[in-house]
Amino acid sequence: MKIWLDGGLHDTETARVSVFDHGLTVGDGIFETVKTVDGKPFALSRHLDRLTRSAQGLGLPEPDLDEVRRACAAVVEANPMALGRLRITYTGGLSPLGSDRGEAGTTLVVALGEVQRRPDTTAVITVPWTRNERGALAGLKTTSYAENVVALARAREHGASEALFANTVGRLCEGTGSNVFVVLDGEIHTPPVASGCLAGITRALAVEWTGAQETDLPLSVLAEADEVFLTSTLRDVQAVHRVDDRGLTDAPGPVTAQAMKVWDERAADDLDP
Repeated sequence: MKIWLDGGLHDTETARVSVFDHGLTVGDGIFETVKTVDGKPFALSRHLDRLTRSAQGLGLPEPDLDEVRRACAAVVEANPMALGRLRITYTGGLSPLGSDRGEAGTTLVVALGEVQRRPDTTAVITVPWTRNERGALAGLKTTSYAENVVALARAREHGASEALFANTVGRLCEGTGSNVFVVLDGEIHTPPVASGCLAGITRALAVEWTGAQETDLPLSVLAEADEVFLTSTLRDVQAVHRVDDRGLTDAPGPVTAQAMKVWDERAADDLDP
């Protein structure tokens, strides 16, 4: 396997990032996960726009998007596969120990891993921890993912593939790596970005393509919703058949099934919507 590291392709066995990289020592970095289908990235322009927004929000120098595009193309070409997870990681680079950044410049890594298509339905749990909708990192896709690791491990312990968070005022927010949608009386709703959730690329397209409404919702809506589904880069639109102990036995329900159909059709028509 080949990865891109600071200007060129390297074998994964020999590529090295400093142990003093700020992304490693304090999580000072951002990333994007892009789906590739038969060697072609999906929605790359939208992902790169968000990469820039995340860099601005974290106070990192804006990434050279021409270089990032070259890196993505080189990595995809060097590692042919049917369905892939293209990971773009951009960090504060070599820095002194502590929170202050160094002056050596940023680090850019682009890597690709093969994945399998997700199941049509999945189980989720809710967790007692909250997203901070007023935090410095709210809405940014950063490498500070430890709380997601903890929440996802709990989900796995309960036979689920995702954990859902409320925010600090008890409103439905997001999953560890997904956005959440609910169907109420035949209409699709998803929490607004103001809830503290990440402005997911798949989320935005799903809202646009299905007419979903951005609605401030209590976490308790999950116990009442007629249907629930998740969106993310690798899930696309995925129905939920269980929330905690509540079964949604008909998943995917009719509204979710239509959303999945619309997604598949629209995504197939345009690889960079």
